[in-house]
Amino acid sequence: MTTIERNRTREVRIGRIAIGAGHPIAVQSMTATKTPNIDATVEQIRQLVEAGADIIRVAVDSKKDAAALKEIATQVEANLSVDLQENYRLATDVAPHVQKLRYNPGHLYHHERDKPWQEKVAFLVDTAREHDCAIRIGVNCGSVDPAKVDKYDPDDSISPMLESAIEHCEYVESLGFERFCVSLKDSDPEKVVEVNRRFAEMRPDIPLHLGVTEAGMPPDGIIKTRIAFEQMIGRGIGDTIRVSLTVPNDRKYEEIEAGRKILDDIAKGRVRSVVDFNRQGLNIISCPSCSRVENEAFVELAAQVKEMSDYAKDHAITIAVMGCRVNGPGETDDADLGLWCAPNFVNLKKGTESLGAYPYDEILPRLKQELDALIEEKAR
Repeated sequence: MTTIERNRTREVRIGRIAIGAGHPIAVQSMTATKTPNIDATVEQIRQLVEAGADIIRVAVDSKKDAAALKEIATQVEANLSVDLQENYRLATDVAPHVQKLRYNPGHLYHHERDKPWQEKVAFLVDTAREHDCAIRIGVNCGSVDPAKVDKYDPDDSISPMLESAIEHCEYVESLGFERFCVSLKDSDPEKVVEVNRRFAEMRPDIPLHLGVTEAGMPPDGIIKTRIAFEQMIGRGIGDTIRVSLTVPNDRKYEEIEAGRKILDDIAKGRVRSVVDFNRQGLNIISCPSCSRVENEAFVELAAQVKEMSDYAKDHAITIAVMGCRVNGPGETDDADLGLWCAPNFVNLKKGTESLGAYPYDEILPRLKQELDALIEEKAR
């Protein structure tokens, strides 16, 4: 076994487990079923628990979702985290039934826009404290506080994330609340390593949740995540992890299996960070299948995009395939070509430029036209 001296982060209790302070690194996943489908969601949570999940996250975006979660919580024995989107006030409906609340600083600006973010965070902290919940401050590359983004060079995506995370940590602590962890995620493993390394240097006391967002389909998604985890955990960084994979609902347990395998390999010195993940070739990123996906055909579409674009594998082009309105618009902006999927159509983008919306059965040939044109453009 390899001895790794982990950062001495403080303990954060999440239901029946604790992270930080030398506790084993926890492995988590997120449900992909629609939350109001109680039977399917309960079955998936049980499957994930059986696979070894320590924490399971469920998305809640409406009163209907919250009501379903209340019933789900009575039928499972799991440490549940709730993923709050724009409507932060749903925290009062779900906090009595879960062990952790996750909010994204960048999403606090979408709801009740006239209220300062500090007031919204204070509401979340008060709710968590009242109902014995932990908090995760989850910062994502594609949905950063716009005020932070405007302060930095457009090519610097790390500094806005870092500043936002530090600012929120300091404010939450000023409210007398320390039962929280932080995540800083990007689809680029190198950026994930860099932003987490810098955060850990500035705040080595705060537990970190590690992940590569939109890692994509296996095996590529596992390789990207492994590269990032090996470099961070090898430095002592990380207290809980998620491997975010684009897989069908009935294969969500593969996220847990992959996470456990990576942790076991790192502990035994079986590391593979020497792998060059084709940094100069085609890069397909796709968000993990989760309950926010608005059409399950998204998962099949991501696989079709990968197969269709194989002929471009030697070209340094990034294609992003996103499954919902939450991550889709913002997190396709940095890709050369982006798809974000609505219930009945797919939005096509070239960088930040919208190229229109197309039916699911028409998007692939349209995407290929843009891919061919981009290859030709880059060859000039």
